[in-house]
Amino acid sequence: MVEDIRGHDGLRWAGTRGRVLAALAVLTALLLAFHRAVPNSVGRLGSALEAFLPWLGLVVVVLLVLGLLRRSAVALVALLLPVAAWTYLFGGLFLPGAEADTYDLVVVQHNVSDENTDPAGTARALAGASPDLIALEELVPPALTVYEKTLAPDYPHHEVRGTVGLWSKHPLTATRPLDIRPRGIPEGWNRGLRTVVDTPHGDVAAYVAHLPSVRFGASGLASAARDESAALLGRAVAAERTEAVILLGDLNGTVDDRGLAPLTSRLNTAERGFALSFPTAFPLARIDQVMARSATVAHIRTLPATGSDHLPVAAGITGLDRADG
Repeated sequence: MVEDIRGHDGLRWAGTRGRVLAALAVLTALLLAFHRAVPNSVGRLGSALEAFLPWLGLVVVVLLVLGLLRRSAVALVALLLPVAAWTYLFGGLFLPGAEADTYDLVVVQHNVSDENTDPAGTARALAGASPDLIALEELVPPALTVYEKTLAPDYPHHEVRGTVGLWSKHPLTATRPLDIRPRGIPEGWNRGLRTVVDTPHGDVAAYVAHLPSVRFGASGLASAARDESAALLGRAVAAERTEAVILLGDLNGTVDDRGLAPLTSRLNTAERGFALSFPTAFPLARIDQVMARSATVAHIRTLPATGSDHLPVAAGITGLDRADG
């Protein structure tokens, strides 16, 4: 027997109608809460889910609309589960961040694109955010010369290794390339560097990296090279003797993606801000990351579009005085 619940508006809400919607709500909650349990053995399905995990919130919205249309009490009650799971995972990112004048450092991360037709305009836009550090990827000649010339007045210190570089208002020392080249990639592939920034809050080891791209195909997510490179980068960070570390880069993965676990298990990620950065036309995910050790990435945000297919991200770093002391 179907029990009807009559609301104050006189409309009937079915107690058992909408069981399919309720089941979908429970499934969505399970995917949010236990996404690590989704196996990666076939097509890296788990990583594919985690790359777009926040977008499961749209599924909740759709189920809410359908539940209201069907006047299903059971579906609406079941929706409390995915709402709670999504809020637990992502709700904190929307809370107000620290005041900008409390940041120890402001950093910008940007994959400028090797097809960028306006490197000078891109450089001016990034400098306009007045960061202490600017990390760039996909630096290729002759655009590299333009970035160097345009950024030089405000950023007298810079280091470039391969196709990645770091521009700084503070002195840089002990710079070296990072060996994060996966097996099978030919010699000359250099997309990582490590340097030490002499900041007013003490020495900070800065890492700039551009991990291999991932692709979606008929066999699923192709991320083996990215994952291998992330593991190499994670080992380098683990071996770093300078206490405070900041990692900036196009990591071709979100912080929820288990492929970046060698990094996210060792480094803090942004406490506030969503900052979806790719692709520029319709950002679906933040694959441009700022992470830290012995410091806090207090807030991350996107900057206006440049000539790249990525949006720049800017982050405020706090806690460096505690690391130094």
